[in-house]
Amino acid sequence: MSASRRITVLLPVLGLIVVAVCGLSLLALATVRVGPLAVVIGVAAALVPVAIVVAAVLWIDRWEPEPAKLLMIAFAWGACIAAITALLINNTAETVGDMLLGNGNGSRVGALVSAPLVEEAAKGAFVLLVLIRRREEFDGVIDGVVYAGLTAAGFAFTENIYYFGRAFADYGFGNGTSTGVIAAFVLRGILSPFTHPLFTALTGVGLGYAARTRSGPVRILAPLGGYFAAVCLHALWNGAATLGGPKTFLNVYFLIMVPIFIAVVLVVILQRRREQRIIESALPNMVKARWIAASEVDLLATLRGRREWRRQARRQSGRRAAKAVAEYQNSVTELAFLNRRHGGAGVKEAELLGTLRASRAEAVRLAGESSPA
Repeated sequence: MSASRRITVLLPVLGLIVVAVCGLSLLALATVRVGPLAVVIGVAAALVPVAIVVAAVLWIDRWEPEPAKLLMIAFAWGACIAAITALLINNTAETVGDMLLGNGNGSRVGALVSAPLVEEAAKGAFVLLVLIRRREEFDGVIDGVVYAGLTAAGFAFTENIYYFGRAFADYGFGNGTSTGVIAAFVLRGILSPFTHPLFTALTGVGLGYAARTRSGPVRILAPLGGYFAAVCLHALWNGAATLGGPKTFLNVYFLIMVPIFIAVVLVVILQRRREQRIIESALPNMVKARWIAASEVDLLATLRGRREWRRQARRQSGRRAAKAVAEYQNSVTELAFLNRRHGGAGVKEAELLGTLRASRAEAVRLAGESSPA
């Protein structure tokens, strides 16, 4: 086996081992701290907000779906690697804070300084790695938000398991009081499931702008600005939760967090429309090049048209045909973005054209097999 082949095989295996060790270590630590029943309760409660966040991120990622394996790795990175990194460094910062500032002050140092800096760096590191290592999979702001959102969703999932489990271990379900797992679920699972994804999305927006600009200074300043904004917002949120009273917390929530969340949603909507315009403008040239049929333009120009096309293929020819149509649609999108970035012509374009033609041929073949003789 060649050296390059060994690296290709061993690196993913090594990565899986690292993720598994981190995940098992976190599970064992949580079990020791709060008990197995509390961990089970924590997992059950944490599944609800994470399902909502993941569904929202996948909804954003509909025009040009990112590779499923890479999305799963993003979630695993946040849930395991980023979580254990943050745990180790934050605990160290709390210990040092207690030593230097007196007992009880370490937790404040952790919440206001260490947690925002370390957690946003640990989550954002994966998005940066995708930009560096898989540049062809990173087309702009939407991709930055998607990878950041899933990484943060994984991190929040692990964090929520512990917080919900600890609330149950200490106070049970709450018995009508303001504490307990129900109160924790309302606070973290209903009122603020978007906080970690929102923080890290700011880093993702910065990296997304860096991915599509040709300006050297912007490539450096945009990610740094996004990370700085994420850290500041995270520190403000932690400060409101730990130092301020209920009134301060609600003011920060409604006057700062909610408006910023709405602003990010608007940015995402605008970027999705931008993606649609890029595809719409590329379709006529694809017809001229005979890559697609003129009758397919309307079907490819909108998400609704694409969805109906896949549904029709599934009804008439089965799931394999629908999958082939989806692959064909994704190839069209990839070609549109490639031509937007580089003007086409090259190895990547040839690969995408091969995928496009193969998926189209497969869809046509399956449609023919399902037709009555």
